[in-house]
Amino acid sequence: MKINITGDFFISGTMNEPFELIKNIIPFFKNSDLNIVNLESPVTNSGKQNRILKVGPHLNGHPETFNILKIMNVNLATLANNHIMDFGNQGLKDTLEKLEENHISHVGAGVNLKEATKAFTLEKEGFKIGILNFAENEWSIAEDDKPGANPLDIIENVKQIKAARAKHDKVIVIIHGGHEYYHLPSPRMVKQYRFYAENGADAIIGHHTHCTSGYEVYKNVPIFYSLANFLFTLNSKHECWYTGLILQLEISQHKDISFELYPIKQQRKNFNVEFLQDTEKEKVIEEISGYNKIIVDNTLIRDSWKAFLSKTEKQYLRGFSPVNIFGNRYIRAGLKRLSFDKFLMRKQNLKEILNLIRCEAHADASKEIIKKHLKE
Repeated sequence: MKINITGDFFISGTMNEPFELIKNIIPFFKNSDLNIVNLESPVTNSGKQNRILKVGPHLNGHPETFNILKIMNVNLATLANNHIMDFGNQGLKDTLEKLEENHISHVGAGVNLKEATKAFTLEKEGFKIGILNFAENEWSIAEDDKPGANPLDIIENVKQIKAARAKHDKVIVIIHGGHEYYHLPSPRMVKQYRFYAENGADAIIGHHTHCTSGYEVYKNVPIFYSLANFLFTLNSKHECWYTGLILQLEISQHKDISFELYPIKQQRKNFNVEFLQDTEKEKVIEEISGYNKIIVDNTLIRDSWKAFLSKTEKQYLRGFSPVNIFGNRYIRAGLKRLSFDKFLMRKQNLKEILNLIRCEAHADASKEIIKKHLKE
């Protein structure tokens, strides 16, 4: 079987000619058994009153989203991502209904946790491929009685992989996670994704970071840490936003999975997607080769991770700042300019925060208590 997998897909409601965005790449998707796109938002008519409480933007896709997916011959939408619940239960409900109307299957989200964890099955001549989809735990996660995305949970995920493996010849795992604008996985990600490979995954594919990353073949299992954006019609100051990868897998029953990566770019002015050619293509392939060398070297991956943490330290510490209790952004900015947040963020305070997020028992309790207060 031939399967094409892309990264993040979102068409803003302000785009006038969405068909123009993908006309250059349509032929690529015509001769495959399955085309998979990460649908990075709900597509709904529900209003602002349905927006969930969260950090970051609320995304709602263009009404033509499903027509564009059909034109590209997309058969499967992965929904386990951090935006799929941006417009609440109604937003997800509308999206699932539209997917069904347009005969596009989905995986990774559902009306409850049980539905969200279900694998998608592709079958051809008795050969079965199972596809699972996980998302890191942000604002979109399903619960036993709550709609949402299938969460990244190493114990439950391995159970799902093993259950899928018992019913399928091959299992593909697609994960929405990582650190935005960082071209490499964290050491934890490498360890966790390899563990999934050891427990039955035959291929692992990541997205979410809005930038390309490298890959490795671990115990005959290809692991791609980020395909970056496929089509995402929002402007960004980050150059990497406009470059992505399409992954093509060749899968047969008694052979290792083979693959090829196709670099793509979005035009800055109109977001039209096209394949990179010649020197531009070679440059991206060379960059990925460099990331690959770092990923398989424990020292290099940790050194790169430390450099990333040093670069983003202030950003993360600001998230814990007590001045964030003030709703007015001008007051927050003024207090930070006066270093008032640093005065309050003493070692004692940071020590307590560290223990609440590091210790599993404290983290379990803290998450439930905070969720309860947010609901109230």
